[in-house]
Amino acid sequence: MPQRIFPFQKGRAERPADPLESLGLKGADLSLLASLNLPVPPGFTISTYAWREAKGGRDDLPMGLRADLRDQVEALEEVTGRRFDGDRRPLLLAVRSSAKTAMPGLAESVLDVGLNGRTVEILAEELDDATFAFRSYRRLIESYAQLVFDTDPTDFEEIADEEAGEKGWTGEPASIDDWRSLIARLNAFLADELDVVMPQTPFEQLVEIVNAVFKSWRSAPAQAYRALHGIPENSGLAVTIHSMIFNERNAQSGRGRALSRDMATGRPQLTGEFQLGSGHVLRNGEHRTIDLAGALADGGSDYPADIADLDDHVRAVEAYLGDLAEVEFMIGDGELFLLQSRVGRRSASEAVRLAVEFVRDGLIDEAEALTRIDATSLDQLLHPSIQRDESFVVMARGMPASPGAATGEIVFSSDRAQAVAAEGRKVILVRHETFPEDIHGMHVSEGVLTIRGGTTSHAAVVARGIGKPCVTGAGTLRLNAATGELHAGNKVLRQGDAITIDGASGEVIEGAVTLVRPSLDGDFATLMEFADRARQMKVRTNAETPAEARAARDFGAEGIGLTRTEHMFFEGDRVRAMREMILASDENGRRAALEKLLPIQRADFVELFEIMAGLPVTIRLLDPPLHEFLPQAENDIDEAAEFLGVNVSSLRERIAALQEFNPMLGHRGCRLAISYPEIAEVQSRAIFEAAVEAGAKTGAAVTPEIMVPLVSLRRELDFVKERIDAVAAQVIEETGTKLTYRVGTMIELPRAIVRADTIAEAADFFSFGTNDLTQTVFGISRDDAGTFLSTYVREGIVERDPFQTVDVEGVGELIQIAVEKARRTKPDIELGVCGEQGGDPASIAFFAEAGLDYVSCSPFRVPIARLAAAQAAIREGRITRGGRSRR
Repeated sequence: MPQRIFPFQKGRAERPADPLESLGLKGADLSLLASLNLPVPPGFTISTYAWREAKGGRDDLPMGLRADLRDQVEALEEVTGRRFDGDRRPLLLAVRSSAKTAMPGLAESVLDVGLNGRTVEILAEELDDATFAFRSYRRLIESYAQLVFDTDPTDFEEIADEEAGEKGWTGEPASIDDWRSLIARLNAFLADELDVVMPQTPFEQLVEIVNAVFKSWRSAPAQAYRALHGIPENSGLAVTIHSMIFNERNAQSGRGRALSRDMATGRPQLTGEFQLGSGHVLRNGEHRTIDLAGALADGGSDYPADIADLDDHVRAVEAYLGDLAEVEFMIGDGELFLLQSRVGRRSASEAVRLAVEFVRDGLIDEAEALTRIDATSLDQLLHPSIQRDESFVVMARGMPASPGAATGEIVFSSDRAQAVAAEGRKVILVRHETFPEDIHGMHVSEGVLTIRGGTTSHAAVVARGIGKPCVTGAGTLRLNAATGELHAGNKVLRQGDAITIDGASGEVIEGAVTLVRPSLDGDFATLMEFADRARQMKVRTNAETPAEARAARDFGAEGIGLTRTEHMFFEGDRVRAMREMILASDENGRRAALEKLLPIQRADFVELFEIMAGLPVTIRLLDPPLHEFLPQAENDIDEAAEFLGVNVSSLRERIAALQEFNPMLGHRGCRLAISYPEIAEVQSRAIFEAAVEAGAKTGAAVTPEIMVPLVSLRRELDFVKERIDAVAAQVIEETGTKLTYRVGTMIELPRAIVRADTIAEAADFFSFGTNDLTQTVFGISRDDAGTFLSTYVREGIVERDPFQTVDVEGVGELIQIAVEKARRTKPDIELGVCGEQGGDPASIAFFAEAGLDYVSCSPFRVPIARLAAAQAAIREGRITRGGRSRR
């Protein structure tokens, strides 16, 4: 028969093979501390096996469990030299529920079990402190009644108030007789009002409390929590019972929390605090808190136990855990007891600092340090954050779409953002939603706030790409751009008023608040060195501007995996030339307009090539449908008509003609290059001429990678590649410069997946565009999914938003098919991913397993991707201790 009860005391503990499963958190922890020869209150834990035997508290405790419980109490009497219901030195017990994980609804601790009308008098005489003894008895009556009889705690408060009014005392009874009267009145309330009686026999008290603790497993809050977190109903509940520690009795008592490290430096140092006289009124009427680091430094003169002993105990726990130790402890009349230990909680910056320090101290290796960091938590270190110790007013909450915090003046248009930013003022762009033509306003803004949209909307994706904080879907706000007003309830803000947004929490805050700037040197840089030694997969960035490229290089990017050339065409003369090209009536007109764009594109590419200094740069040819470059607002249409010298009505007709019912699946990508080859040819010439120029300037060979988007047919890639090759040959002849380049495609359509072997014959590389691949596989629009995907996640239909974390079973399996097919045709083909999931740690783990060569992500996610790629390599067992590769 499995063991029902497991006793523990300093230096000795009976521990099952699965302590957490059998004893719960509290029981497993106390038995561990006891086995490490650390001071714990002697006691025992009733196991989850006993809970199952008792049918989870549905019936009275089985006779076998009662017998074992009595035996353990008798053994505890021998250890402590006290007797349960004894005539002198009564044994009192603390009873605590002990589940594998903390959850709401479980029974609270019941203390001072064993007090009754007789033993309270004995305890008062023993301690020469009647007030403390009767206060403890009152606490037992009230907590017992709440747990076992389900009484309302306010009933006891009212009884005490009535008694105080009648007897004339305040706070608590003024004399022993007053205490006795109050206790009698509490017991009378139970008997007369509720028709129940609290047992006067300590063992019966204990039995009833244990049974009630077992029943608390089936409370409504506990059941709801288990359902939400997938905790099996039959995992069960343990009960830990130990001798009482009178930590609230006097100024030689109290409770505290100790850490094994200084969180500011990561160095070994006892830190934490101790609440002296917790629950006891000191001479000045206040409690005192002792700083443990200071107490250790001055020899513990104010500390009511041996401070060096506590330091040794915490150090022993750290040595066992191999990690930051956090210890909860109590002192009763100068005697120290440890109650609980755990791996210490920490912020993202503290986690990095501690991981590096543990490596320096030789306690763990680099691989272990890397696995201790939550890669997503690095987002907190890469962006400004709000200083949370000051007060502020949260006006609304939206979706946390791009991390970081930003403060600035409200502007309602991208043009206004550009104008105000040019004056040196910081702005927050506020829109119902953003469109491609808002790129210039987003670039100059500190952050972006939209009323509509989700975490994968245009605003969210672009903001993450350029490292700007963004809050989307703030639907409680009302925006009236015509009047220049933003309504938040009864509050009205106008253009020029200051607001703050937090892209990590989704908060929209009135006014300006203090921001904390990130620092990425020191321990953070060391951790990145660990990651780079461990990982196999390369990490590139998605970047179009010099600022993005430089930021990515600073963050450790190993090249550019995606340059979206369309993002370079939405400002000033660029967009005018694009509109001129789109509205041209023939190829000659289009080429004339494109010639204006050629030197601009060439200069853009030269700068990117120079910044990357020989690292790979993948440039995607024009992808979106042409109507996205045309004006939509009436005033913009009028301005464009005047500039282009065309009739306004004719321009409106042309814009209407170019609108598509489903542009995501329309005339875009390689389809544009086939319909208008001159676009691909001019872009290719800009790329090749820039490669020649940048190579001459830097002395580093430039090998551009040209990406053809939205290919589904081998013949599409052949058609476009033929034009690219022809332009390359012309540039080589014109410049007399040897030119090396690569042509590949973005895999973002299911047909391209199933024909990957054939397409690979014509491609030097594949880059999986997981954003559109997810759209086409699911048949879901990324921009509209925010209205229902949150419901899917909440109802458990999908575990995660597939636009943020790759759908392994669907999209992921297709990627694996494409990898296998492509490598069967061309073993050395380079395979990467450049969609949003390229910066998501869970997705990166899958991409590593699938055998991709690199991921590409926004600049501010590069460190996250570096760490996640290292963690993926560690999980696959590709490195040895110390972070060195086996390959």
